[in-house]
Amino acid sequence: MKKELHPEIHHIKAQCACGYSFETTSTVPSIGVTICSACHPFYTGAQKFVDTAGRIEKFEKRFKKGAK
Repeated sequence: MKKELHPEIHHIKAQCACGYSFETTSTVPSIGVTICSACHPFYTGAQKFVDTAGRIEKFEKRFKKGAK
């Protein structure tokens, strides 16, 4: 291996804005993210749909009509 070619590996603690953290290895000294699998609505089941024009109801009505 050539000297000074490969990046230095660090043992770091990656941390989310919600407080969840875990240890890993990386070439950067620290990792911070704003959202993770512990707080993301898709993974927690707290997903909300914003339907301002009734599009979901229109789609469900059309889909049910075609299934008959």
